[in-house]
Amino acid sequence: MIQQPGSISMGQLWRFFLPLGISATLVTISHVIINSTLSRAENPENIIASYAIAMSLLIITERPAVLLRQTSSALVRDRRSFRAMLVVGQTVFAAIMMLGFLICYTPLGSFIFSGLFGAEQSLIPDIVDVYQVLMFVSLFSGIRCIYQGVIIYNLHTKWLTIGMSVRLIGMYAVSLFFLHSGITSGAVGAVIFLIGMMIEAAVSYLEGRSLVKQMPDESPEYSIKTGRHVFSFYRPMLISTLVTVWIGPSINALLGKTSDAALSIASFALAASLIQLVVSFFSYFHQIVLNFYKIDRAAVRRFTMLFGFIPAILLCLLAFTPIGAYLIGHIMGVKGRLYSETIRALRPFVLFALAMPWLDALNGIIMVRGHTRVMLGSQSANLVFTVSTMLIFVLLTPGWNGMIGAWAQSIGLTAECVFVAYAVQRGSRKNRIIAGKVMDME
Repeated sequence: MIQQPGSISMGQLWRFFLPLGISATLVTISHVIINSTLSRAENPENIIASYAIAMSLLIITERPAVLLRQTSSALVRDRRSFRAMLVVGQTVFAAIMMLGFLICYTPLGSFIFSGLFGAEQSLIPDIVDVYQVLMFVSLFSGIRCIYQGVIIYNLHTKWLTIGMSVRLIGMYAVSLFFLHSGITSGAVGAVIFLIGMMIEAAVSYLEGRSLVKQMPDESPEYSIKTGRHVFSFYRPMLISTLVTVWIGPSINALLGKTSDAALSIASFALAASLIQLVVSFFSYFHQIVLNFYKIDRAAVRRFTMLFGFIPAILLCLLAFTPIGAYLIGHIMGVKGRLYSETIRALRPFVLFALAMPWLDALNGIIMVRGHTRVMLGSQSANLVFTVSTMLIFVLLTPGWNGMIGAWAQSIGLTAECVFVAYAVQRGSRKNRIIAGKVMDME
């Protein structure tokens, strides 16, 4: 990446960011392909349920692999640091696969799916069959993320969009094959997902590997040399993830205590899917910071200020204008009380959409400074405020239904944003004090 300090234009930032945003948005289409395929089975309810429950565990077990993208983007600068990155990656892959085999081939799987996820006993064998395929998704996802980190640092972000596009084409082709040959279990969805991830990992590997070969073997001024150096950056993010995985289950569990549990959970799920669709495009502000903050802080601030309010504006249009009513009522086909409750649940998410881009950018600054341990505190604050808000609203206003979950998740994310902002400000103040002392000594 050849850039001089203070030389970044808004056009350069946008060309870097746009492919990242598009690829993040395209991810939602991959799930549409799978769900629409499974819905055409003879017994879609059980098949979709077995796939959905197995996927809910994959979201947790895949997270350590996904964190490798930020780590690689932040730390890989030469071939020696890349080799150190691979050491950490291989350790993560081994741990994920070991856990996967324990879930699939020991009683641990039945305990998790029936005890923690509340699945019916009759569905357990089908769920385990699905996860036997899905556990390999984490492996290829991790390979993809390591090389995508290299691609992002070298500003070749168009390859993320290319990889995602080729992945969708492959998934659609496989789905057509199963539609023709027959859909007998939720494992069909897992196979479609795995093949798509393998395709994206292959594209990322080919481009990322060519970029690694162009790097110097060792940069004397760069301090990342061993797997231990990489793991000291990665470990706090991994630990903080163990905190955040409890946020979703906590919300769903407490929504079950509202006036109408089924309506609450359904309306919250629909509203949450819409907010995810809106904010997914803007989920890479941290990469802007990681790659350009040290070069041109002013340009990064201008970019964030220019685009950081767009998710909130878009969500306001959905929540408070006929646009949202048309999308939910006509396109999604939601009717009756679920329709009105989904609209109500969307409105508190405006706060979520307002805070999310700034939190993502601030987390980028934390990663630039190598202070990833801050994330454990910030995400703990998120969990505490989310659960506290849920408890208060369930006790005082149980008739708010899905709105309770939306308020809780939004307030929790805002608390996390405030925590990180304070940590960034405190770090900046310490840096100014140290710089002042150095100048006095000189």
